[in-house]
Amino acid sequence: MQFKMFKALWGMEGSLEEQFERIHQAGYKGIEASLPAPEHANRFRELLDEYQLDYIAMVFSSKDNHAGSFERSVEQAAGFNPILINSHSAKDSMPWREQIDFFTNAIAVEQRISIPIGHETHRGRAMFTPWGTADLLKELPDLRVTADFSHWCCVCESLLEDQAANLSIVMERVIHIHGRIGYAQGPQVPHPAAPENGLELQAHEGWWRQIAEQHGAKGRAGITFTPEFGPPGYMHTLPFTNQPVADLWDVCLWMANHMSKRQEEWFSI
Repeated sequence: MQFKMFKALWGMEGSLEEQFERIHQAGYKGIEASLPAPEHANRFRELLDEYQLDYIAMVFSSKDNHAGSFERSVEQAAGFNPILINSHSAKDSMPWREQIDFFTNAIAVEQRISIPIGHETHRGRAMFTPWGTADLLKELPDLRVTADFSHWCCVCESLLEDQAANLSIVMERVIHIHGRIGYAQGPQVPHPAAPENGLELQAHEGWWRQIAEQHGAKGRAGITFTPEFGPPGYMHTLPFTNQPVADLWDVCLWMANHMSKRQEEWFSI
Protein backbone atom coordinates (compact mmCIF):
# COMPACT_ATOMS: atom_id res chain seq x y z
CA MET A 1 0.00 0.00 0.00
CA GLN A 2 1.41 3.36 -1.05
CA PHE A 3 0.50 7.00 -0.71
CA LYS A 4 0.93 8.55 -4.15
CA MET A 5 2.01 12.11 -3.45
CA PHE A 6 0.47 15.06 -5.27
CA LYS A 7 1.29 18.74 -4.87
CA ALA A 8 -1.41 21.40 -4.85
CA LEU A 9 -0.70 24.53 -6.86
CA TRP A 10 -2.57 26.51 -4.18
CA GLY A 11 -0.24 29.13 -2.74
CA MET A 12 2.61 28.47 -5.16
CA GLU A 13 4.36 31.38 -6.84
CA GLY A 14 6.10 31.84 -10.17
CA SER A 15 5.17 30.83 -13.69
CA LEU A 16 3.46 27.56 -14.51
CA GLU A 17 6.77 26.32 -15.90
CA GLU A 18 8.57 27.12 -12.66
CA GLN A 19 5.87 25.49 -10.56
CA PHE A 20 5.84 22.27 -12.58
CA GLU A 21 9.65 22.06 -12.57
CA ARG A 22 9.81 22.49 -8.80
CA ILE A 23 7.11 19.89 -8.20
CA HIS A 24 8.83 17.41 -10.51
CA GLN A 25 12.23 17.94 -8.90
CA ALA A 26 10.75 17.36 -5.43
CA GLY A 27 9.56 13.90 -6.47
CA TYR A 28 5.81 14.42 -6.46
CA LYS A 29 3.87 12.17 -8.84
CA GLY A 30 1.21 14.66 -9.81
CA ILE A 31 -0.46 17.98 -9.22
CA GLU A 32 -3.84 18.97 -7.83
CA ALA A 33 -5.34 22.23 -9.02
CA SER A 34 -8.43 23.94 -10.31
CA LEU A 35 -8.83 24.17 -14.06
CA PRO A 36 -6.39 26.54 -15.78
CA ALA A 37 -7.61 29.70 -17.43
CA PRO A 38 -8.52 29.12 -21.10
CA GLU A 39 -5.45 31.01 -22.30
CA HIS A 40 -3.20 28.67 -20.30
CA ALA A 41 -5.00 25.40 -21.05
CA ASN A 42 -2.75 24.16 -23.86
CA ARG A 43 0.44 24.97 -21.96
CA PHE A 44 -0.97 23.26 -18.89
CA ARG A 45 -1.51 20.05 -20.87
CA GLU A 46 1.97 20.31 -22.39
CA LEU A 47 3.57 20.61 -18.96
CA LEU A 48 1.66 17.61 -17.61
CA ASP A 49 3.04 15.58 -20.53
CA GLU A 50 6.54 17.04 -20.32
CA TYR A 51 6.98 16.19 -16.65
CA GLN A 52 4.86 13.01 -16.72
CA LEU A 53 2.69 14.26 -13.87
CA ASP A 54 -0.80 12.96 -13.18
CA TYR A 55 -3.55 15.49 -12.63
CA ILE A 56 -6.29 15.75 -10.02
CA ALA A 57 -8.76 18.42 -11.09
CA MET A 58 -10.57 20.57 -8.55
CA VAL A 59 -14.08 21.81 -9.32
CA PHE A 60 -16.50 23.99 -7.36
CA SER A 61 -20.28 24.10 -7.52
CA SER A 62 -21.63 27.65 -7.32
CA LYS A 63 -24.58 29.06 -5.40
CA ASP A 64 -26.46 30.26 -8.48
CA ASN A 65 -26.89 26.70 -9.78
CA HIS A 66 -25.04 24.01 -7.86
CA ALA A 67 -26.09 21.09 -10.08
CA GLY A 68 -25.54 22.90 -13.37
CA SER A 69 -22.20 24.44 -12.41
CA PHE A 70 -20.97 21.08 -11.09
CA GLU A 71 -21.85 19.32 -14.34
CA ARG A 72 -20.26 21.99 -16.53
CA SER A 73 -17.08 22.06 -14.47
CA VAL A 74 -16.75 18.28 -14.46
CA GLU A 75 -17.19 18.13 -18.23
CA GLN A 76 -14.49 20.78 -18.66
CA ALA A 77 -12.19 18.91 -16.28
CA ALA A 78 -12.64 15.69 -18.24
CA GLY A 79 -10.92 17.40 -21.18
CA PHE A 80 -7.64 17.37 -19.22
CA ASN A 81 -7.73 13.59 -18.59
CA PRO A 82 -7.47 13.77 -14.81
CA ILE A 83 -7.09 10.56 -12.86
CA LEU A 84 -9.60 11.92 -10.36
CA ILE A 85 -11.82 14.95 -9.79
CA ASN A 86 -12.10 16.57 -6.36
CA SER A 87 -15.26 18.59 -5.87
CA HIS A 88 -16.36 21.27 -3.44
CA SER A 89 -20.00 20.24 -3.63
CA ALA A 90 -23.32 21.86 -2.73
CA LYS A 91 -23.78 24.04 0.38
CA ASP A 92 -23.93 23.50 4.12
CA SER A 93 -27.33 25.26 4.31
CA MET A 94 -28.87 23.24 1.48
CA PRO A 95 -32.00 21.37 2.61
CA TRP A 96 -31.66 17.59 2.89
CA ARG A 97 -33.87 16.77 -0.08
CA GLU A 98 -31.93 19.17 -2.29
CA GLN A 99 -28.67 17.58 -1.15
CA ILE A 100 -29.96 14.15 -2.16
CA ASP A 101 -31.05 15.49 -5.53
CA PHE A 102 -27.67 17.20 -6.07
CA PHE A 103 -25.61 14.12 -5.24
CA THR A 104 -27.89 11.77 -7.17
CA ASN A 105 -27.25 13.90 -10.23
CA ALA A 106 -23.52 14.09 -9.41
CA ILE A 107 -23.30 10.29 -9.35
CA ALA A 108 -24.99 10.12 -12.76
CA VAL A 109 -22.48 12.66 -14.14
CA GLU A 110 -19.58 10.66 -12.70
CA GLN A 111 -20.83 7.45 -14.27
CA ARG A 112 -21.25 9.18 -17.62
CA ILE A 113 -17.72 10.61 -17.78
CA SER A 114 -16.08 7.51 -16.20
CA ILE A 115 -13.72 9.52 -13.99
CA PRO A 116 -13.79 9.03 -10.19
CA ILE A 117 -15.16 12.01 -8.27
CA GLY A 118 -14.46 12.59 -4.59
CA HIS A 119 -16.68 15.11 -2.82
CA GLU A 120 -14.60 16.97 -0.26
CA THR A 121 -15.38 17.12 3.44
CA HIS A 122 -15.09 20.89 3.48
CA ARG A 123 -16.50 23.68 5.63
CA GLY A 124 -19.28 25.57 3.89
CA ARG A 125 -20.19 22.56 1.77
CA ALA A 126 -22.72 19.77 2.16
CA MET A 127 -20.15 17.41 3.70
CA PHE A 128 -19.09 19.84 6.45
CA THR A 129 -19.88 17.45 9.34
CA PRO A 130 -19.12 13.76 9.97
CA TRP A 131 -22.74 12.92 10.79
CA GLY A 132 -24.21 14.70 7.77
CA THR A 133 -21.69 13.04 5.48
CA ALA A 134 -22.37 9.61 6.96
CA ASP A 135 -26.10 10.11 6.42
CA LEU A 136 -25.51 11.03 2.77
CA LEU A 137 -23.35 7.96 2.24
CA LYS A 138 -25.97 5.69 3.80
CA GLU A 139 -28.55 7.11 1.42
CA LEU A 140 -26.33 7.00 -1.69
CA PRO A 141 -24.14 3.87 -1.92
CA ASP A 142 -22.21 5.10 -4.99
CA LEU A 143 -21.18 8.43 -3.46
CA ARG A 144 -17.43 8.83 -2.82
CA VAL A 145 -15.37 11.18 -0.71
CA THR A 146 -12.19 13.24 -0.58
CA ALA A 147 -11.17 13.13 3.09
CA ASP A 148 -10.07 16.46 4.53
CA PHE A 149 -10.72 15.79 8.18
CA SER A 150 -8.93 19.00 9.20
CA HIS A 151 -12.19 20.82 8.48
CA TRP A 152 -14.17 18.53 10.75
CA CYS A 153 -11.74 19.15 13.62
CA CYS A 154 -12.52 22.84 13.30
CA VAL A 155 -16.29 22.39 12.87
CA CYS A 156 -16.55 19.93 15.77
CA GLU A 157 -13.98 21.74 17.94
CA SER A 158 -12.32 18.42 18.71
CA LEU A 159 -10.21 15.60 17.35
CA LEU A 160 -13.47 13.77 16.62
CA GLU A 161 -13.21 11.48 19.62
CA ASP A 162 -17.00 10.98 19.63
CA GLN A 163 -17.31 10.43 15.87
CA ALA A 164 -15.80 6.94 15.49
CA ALA A 165 -18.96 5.40 14.03
CA ASN A 166 -19.43 8.14 11.45
CA LEU A 167 -15.72 8.16 10.58
CA SER A 168 -15.87 4.42 9.95
CA ILE A 169 -18.69 4.88 7.44
CA VAL A 170 -16.89 7.72 5.67
CA MET A 171 -13.51 6.00 5.50
CA GLU A 172 -14.99 3.16 3.45
CA ARG A 173 -15.83 5.64 0.68
CA VAL A 174 -12.64 7.73 0.62
CA ILE A 175 -10.83 7.79 -2.73
CA HIS A 176 -8.43 10.70 -2.07
CA ILE A 177 -6.84 12.31 1.00
CA HIS A 178 -6.02 15.93 1.73
CA GLY A 179 -3.17 15.68 4.20
CA ARG A 180 -3.57 18.83 6.25
CA ILE A 181 -3.53 18.79 10.05
CA GLY A 182 -6.42 20.53 11.73
CA TYR A 183 -7.02 21.27 15.39
CA ALA A 184 -9.98 22.10 17.59
CA GLN A 185 -9.91 25.81 16.77
CA GLY A 186 -8.88 25.78 13.13
CA PRO A 187 -8.22 23.81 9.93
CA GLN A 188 -4.43 24.17 9.90
CA VAL A 189 -1.79 23.95 12.62
CA PRO A 190 1.16 26.35 12.17
CA HIS A 191 3.55 23.47 11.38
CA PRO A 192 2.85 19.71 11.50
CA ALA A 193 6.38 18.94 12.74
CA ALA A 194 6.11 21.12 15.83
CA PRO A 195 5.95 19.01 19.03
CA GLU A 196 3.05 21.06 20.37
CA ASN A 197 0.99 19.72 17.45
CA GLY A 198 1.93 16.09 18.10
CA LEU A 199 -1.51 15.00 19.30
CA GLU A 200 -3.18 16.43 16.21
CA LEU A 201 -0.61 14.82 13.90
CA GLN A 202 -1.10 11.46 15.60
CA ALA A 203 -4.87 11.64 15.23
CA HIS A 204 -4.73 12.43 11.51
CA GLU A 205 -2.12 9.75 10.89
CA GLY A 206 -4.42 7.23 12.54
CA TRP A 207 -7.30 8.16 10.26
CA TRP A 208 -5.11 8.04 7.14
CA ARG A 209 -3.69 4.68 8.12
CA GLN A 210 -7.19 3.24 8.53
CA ILE A 211 -8.14 4.51 5.07
CA ALA A 212 -4.99 3.02 3.53
CA GLU A 213 -5.55 -0.30 5.27
CA GLN A 214 -9.08 -0.48 3.91
CA HIS A 215 -7.78 0.18 0.41
CA GLY A 216 -5.18 -2.55 0.84
CA ALA A 217 -7.81 -5.00 2.06
CA LYS A 218 -9.74 -4.34 -1.15
CA GLY A 219 -6.68 -5.18 -3.23
CA ARG A 220 -5.81 -1.63 -4.25
CA ALA A 221 -2.17 -0.69 -4.62
CA GLY A 222 -2.41 2.79 -3.16
CA ILE A 223 -4.28 6.02 -2.62
CA THR A 224 -3.56 9.57 -3.72
CA PHE A 225 -2.46 12.01 -1.02
CA THR A 226 -2.08 15.79 -1.28
CA PRO A 227 -0.40 17.60 1.63
CA GLU A 228 -2.75 20.51 1.13
CA PHE A 229 -1.54 23.13 3.55
CA GLY A 230 -2.56 26.63 2.51
CA PRO A 231 -1.12 30.13 2.45
CA PRO A 232 -2.39 32.97 4.69
CA GLY A 233 -5.18 33.06 5.88
CA TYR A 234 -5.02 29.28 6.38
CA MET A 235 -1.43 29.64 7.51
CA HIS A 236 -0.92 31.57 10.73
CA THR A 237 0.77 34.96 10.44
CA LEU A 238 2.53 37.31 12.83
CA PRO A 239 0.51 40.28 14.13
CA PHE A 240 0.89 43.63 12.38
CA THR A 241 3.18 42.27 9.64
CA ASN A 242 1.07 39.44 8.14
CA GLN A 243 4.35 37.51 7.89
CA PRO A 244 3.72 33.75 7.54
CA VAL A 245 5.00 31.74 10.51
CA ALA A 246 6.36 29.00 8.22
CA ASP A 247 7.34 28.42 4.61
CA LEU A 248 4.40 26.86 2.74
CA TRP A 249 6.54 24.82 0.35
CA ASP A 250 8.59 23.39 3.24
CA VAL A 251 5.49 22.54 5.28
CA CYS A 252 3.91 20.62 2.39
CA LEU A 253 7.16 18.84 1.56
CA TRP A 254 7.70 17.88 5.21
CA MET A 255 4.22 16.36 5.30
CA ALA A 256 4.79 14.44 2.06
CA ASN A 257 8.15 13.07 3.22
CA HIS A 258 6.81 12.24 6.67
CA MET A 259 3.93 10.21 5.27
CA SER A 260 6.23 8.44 2.81
CA LYS A 261 8.27 7.27 5.80
CA ARG A 262 5.13 6.30 7.69
CA GLN A 263 3.89 4.11 4.86
CA GLU A 264 7.22 2.24 4.90
CA GLU A 265 6.84 1.62 8.62
CA TRP A 266 3.18 0.61 8.41
CA PHE A 267 3.24 -1.52 5.27
CA SER A 268 6.88 -2.69 5.07
CA ILE A 269 7.39 -1.29 1.59
